[in-house]
Amino acid sequence: MITLYPAIDLQGGSAVRLVQGDFDASTTFNEDPLQQAQHFADGGATALHVVDLDGAQRGEPAHAPLIAGIANHFPGTVQLGGGLRSRAAIETAMATGVERVVLGTAALQDRDLLTWAVDRLESALAVGIDAREGKVATHGWTQVSDIDATALAADLVTTGVRCIIYTDIGRDGMLSGPNVNALRRVADAAPPLSIIASGGISSLDDLVTLRNARIENLTGVIVGRALYEGRFDIPEALAALHGS
Repeated sequence: MITLYPAIDLQGGSAVRLVQGDFDASTTFNEDPLQQAQHFADGGATALHVVDLDGAQRGEPAHAPLIAGIANHFPGTVQLGGGLRSRAAIETAMATGVERVVLGTAALQDRDLLTWAVDRLESALAVGIDAREGKVATHGWTQVSDIDATALAADLVTTGVRCIIYTDIGRDGMLSGPNVNALRRVADAAPPLSIIASGGISSLDDLVTLRNARIENLTGVIVGRALYEGRFDIPEALAALHGS
């Protein structure tokens, strides 16, 4: 079964959405992220994907108290990414009450940290693979490397990582549909890993497409702008993903 992860991206204390990861192209959808989390919970969501955008830019967490509030009030799983580039940052994130932390830039640049995080967190760790035209982007998506996303996924299998979040940056915030072909390539490169897809979901048909793609290790999908713009709601999304 594919889990729905409504997204809450934090910038300046509000819930926002970016377009293709551009920090200067953000739209504020709710100035009260706690209220937004409750709204998702009321709709039946059992998981949240929270990103500290300010933390991603600074390289260290920027919204720990706010994240703690979300984690303590949301009655389901909360996973957190953004600015987690040290042991202290990861420990702080876990102390706020989140169930899973997401490493991005640090997983590429600090293999010792990744090894420690795998041992320390086990299934409570995910690695974000954010790709632009197939190449991995880092530092809040502001820098694109020469590393191929599928190669990174295959390499992560050897580290003990159990879950990856694959984001197609070109689709993120664009409501242009998921890049199923790219997602399948990543999934095929790392069949032992649980994969959460992100980027481009615009309609219930997109969710049905992911469900019908029958990618065996696809376990979740992150949805942001489409929910905020009312293109569908949580109950409809859950029904589309679960085939009911």
